[in-house]
Amino acid sequence: MPSSGSPASSPYPSTLIYLDNNATTQPAEQVVEAVAQAMRTRWANPSSIHRAGQDARHAVELARASVAALIGANPKNITFTSGGTESIDLAVRGVLSTPSTHSPPQPTPVRVVSTRIEHAAVRELLVSLEKQGAVTLGFLDTDGWGCVKAESLEREITPGTRLVSVQWANNETGTVQEIGAIAARCRAVGAVFHCDGTQWVGKNDTDVGEVSGSPPPCDILTFSAHKWHGPKGVGIVWARPGVRLPPRIHGTQEKGRRGGTENAEGIIGAGVAAQLAAGWLADAAGRERGRELCDRFNTRVFAGLGDMQLRDNTVAAAGAAPCPARLWNTTNIGFHRLEAEALLMAFSEQGLCASAGAACSSGSLDPSPVLLAMGVPAEFAHGSVRFSLSRYSTREEIDRAAEIVIACVRKVRRSMA
Repeated sequence: MPSSGSPASSPYPSTLIYLDNNATTQPAEQVVEAVAQAMRTRWANPSSIHRAGQDARHAVELARASVAALIGANPKNITFTSGGTESIDLAVRGVLSTPSTHSPPQPTPVRVVSTRIEHAAVRELLVSLEKQGAVTLGFLDTDGWGCVKAESLEREITPGTRLVSVQWANNETGTVQEIGAIAARCRAVGAVFHCDGTQWVGKNDTDVGEVSGSPPPCDILTFSAHKWHGPKGVGIVWARPGVRLPPRIHGTQEKGRRGGTENAEGIIGAGVAAQLAAGWLADAAGRERGRELCDRFNTRVFAGLGDMQLRDNTVAAAGAAPCPARLWNTTNIGFHRLEAEALLMAFSEQGLCASAGAACSSGSLDPSPVLLAMGVPAEFAHGSVRFSLSRYSTREEIDRAAEIVIACVRKVRRSMA
């Protein structure tokens, strides 16, 4: 039987080693049970006034409170959506459709600032809006780690900037941004700061300050339950009081901020996942253990392939110090002049799951635009693979995964000779 809090049994082979947790995580057993039970007993429409509907509504509101507690928020400022991508869309378009009350008057089109290493959900949305003439884009400079350069904040985030969108932690490399500095600059000029917290929330402590009274790290935070062992199909938007987000989907649900019958079963599962994540985060030993496993994997791979050219994409250059701040669960390795797709197929045949950059970009033969923007040479970017752990990863899995990587890379290299 799985241990308390561990994932439910899986239809995949018991030998499967899953190191693609930045793409999605296996739902915890308690989450699966909660969703299944809700589908049996709380399937009524939460907007209905009869007893069955109100029972479903009560369960949804309890889940909202659990998700709010995970980030230190007031439940009334939590909005549920269909996923992280919709949450980002609601945040970005919502801000841009609301006139600013800050002086000086906003230009038309409005100015939006971001980075070139954002997830495609942000990056492609902003490029599309620019092509439509709705916004003009400015980009913060990043260094070889992918960290925003402090000196670019004042240059790019200027009076008249309407929105700044920067992710808390990078989905491909795990680089963590100094969002406190970004938030301070946004406050100084009256810009709204949207933070994509998809890879941060549930893996690290998050406090938006509504309960603690601490300064908020951003104005809008978006994230998704399936990144922390919750169900897919549940995205979350937190907006601090005073930030208006007109709906993209009209309706009376979610306090008028997002129409459509709520995914009550998924939201209930997200509430359970939030409770489990909060319990796990309460003991920092879990994250330290995960970081040790991630470092152990890296060390073993580099030692086993020491005669080949590899690049740790979480450092600025060969021999440089590690990234100042990196997610405990993520590493990204570039294999010189190899194709990531060939490596991933070889890994998969041996029962190891990983990915080349963002899962939504898989299948593309082009190197990751995030890695290229960080200055990773193309001959390494083409062969870069992301390995991401979960809180359930074990030392035995990590050691076996390193063995598989070493053997498969050597095999693929020989096939190219």
